[in-house]
This record gives sequence, C-alpha cells and structure tokens, in this order.
Amino acid sequence: MEWLDRMNRALDYIERHLEDGVSIEEAAGAAWSSAYHFHRLFHMVTGLTVTEYIRRRRLTLAAQELASTQTRVVDVALKYGYDSPESFAKAFRRLHGISPSEARNPGVPLKAFPRMEFQIALKGVHAMDYRIVEREAFHVIGKVLHTTTRDGENFREIPAFWSAGYADGWIQRLESLTGRMAMGVVLPMDPEREDLSYMIAVEAGPEMAGDEWTGYTVPAASWAVFTSVGPLPGAIHDVIRRIFQEWFPSTNYEHAHAPELEVYLEGDSCSPDYRCEVWIPIEKK
Repeated sequence: MEWLDRMNRALDYIERHLEDGVSIEEAAGAAWSSAYHFHRLFHMVTGLTVTEYIRRRRLTLAAQELASTQTRVVDVALKYGYDSPESFAKAFRRLHGISPSEARNPGVPLKAFPRMEFQIALKGVHAMDYRIVEREAFHVIGKVLHTTTRDGENFREIPAFWSAGYADGWIQRLESLTGRMAMGVVLPMDPEREDLSYMIAVEAGPEMAGDEWTGYTVPAASWAVFTSVGPLPGAIHDVIRRIFQEWFPSTNYEHAHAPELEVYLEGDSCSPDYRCEVWIPIEKK
C-alpha cells in the first residue's frame, strides 16, 4: 500500500538522523503528510509518540555504544541529543534501569528497542460507517485537563477526569446551565511535544463562561463522523484506533489541525448497545 511505503520512508529518515537531529516536519514530509497528521497517525498506529520512539531508539544506540566503546558519557549524551549528562542519565535510567556508567559493566542487562517497520496487517473485516459533516465555528465552555500521551497516560487520566467531574457535580452543573450533554474535546497538540489538553465541555456562547468555566472556539471544519457502539471508555477508544489504523490509510483524507470531538448521547454508557459519536477533523491530502 502507498501509505505503508510513505510511513517506512519516514522511519528511514528518522533512522538516518538519530545522531544529528530529527525534524518531525521532515519526517512527515517523507511520508507526504502534514506534521500534525503524521504525529497523530504514528501515535495511534504504534502506541508511541514520534518523540518517544526517537528517544527510545537513541537510548538503545547510546547503550550499545557505552557497552562496546570507551567513549565518554558526556560525548555520548551530546551525540544523541542531550544537553547535559544529567538529563541523559535520567532518561537512560528510565529506559534501562541503570546509570550510563553502569552500562559499561560486563554482563549488565540492557533494553533494546529495535527499529520499527510498518507492515501490512489484514484488518477492516468490520465495515466502518461514517458521514462527512461541514460545521461553522462554534463556542464551548467547560474545564480543561492537561495531560500527556507519554506511556498512554492520557488513556488513564481522561476517564478519571470524567469520573471526578461527575463525583464533584460540576459536569451536572455544566449540563444544567445549558441544557446540553457534555462532550469531550481533544484540543490540537504541538507535534513536537507529548502534551495533550482535553476539555469536558458543552456548546454555549462565550458570555456563559463566567469565572468557573474555560471558553474555547472550535473552528469551522469538515468532520468525518463515526458511531461508537458499546460501553465506555473501551468502545470509543477502539473506534478511534480503527479510524487511524484502518480508515485514514484507506482514504484520501488526513487529519486537519483542529480539535477531535467525542459527542455523547442519552443512554446508559455502560450498556453494550450504548451509542455515541467520534468527530475527526479532516482535509483532503
């Protein structure tokens, strides 16, 4: 498949530049993609951000160099993109469980994170129904969680954010204020970072924000709208993964640099037939 070749060209670029600086813009260009779409696609297909993949590959090569040569730790740190031995040692210990100097000891166990390669996987057994919707800009109010995609932290913190919002009663207040059900808004991310901001919000005019609520304007966009069926949060996570792993590679669309929406509907969200929607902003490649 063409997208497979493009993604592997991006991996080739990353591998060639592990020692002299990797640009996500350049990697995305090798995949004929925008930086934002490449970042989101890579993360949802592999479970890693591009930044985390690069970090693990560099620390793998650094460990091999320390174990097989007498190169100074500070020189290895600089070679693989670390500004100081301290930041290098912290990252090294997080991956390998030992200090860089201990990597020189004979027989010490090290972790190897091999180079990835995108391969064809036969999926798409179940059809994905969707519709294209054009919407003008609209305003929402709510509360924002700042989290990270690193190590899947967002998949743990966002459900906890919803649970805490219901337990504290502020989601109920927000819905009563506007007469609308709360939705999830995944705000656009910087492709060079692993930060993620997630908003629980309702559609409402900016004049309703007050002191308690944060306001945000969702820009005009084209959206691909998919239906999720099943208990939350598992069902909606599965749909989002399929969008990036199956739907995007088989279409002429890519992710636009705009928020993703989780639109929740009436019903028991724990029910096996609960239905809600995932809105993904799109643009033609």
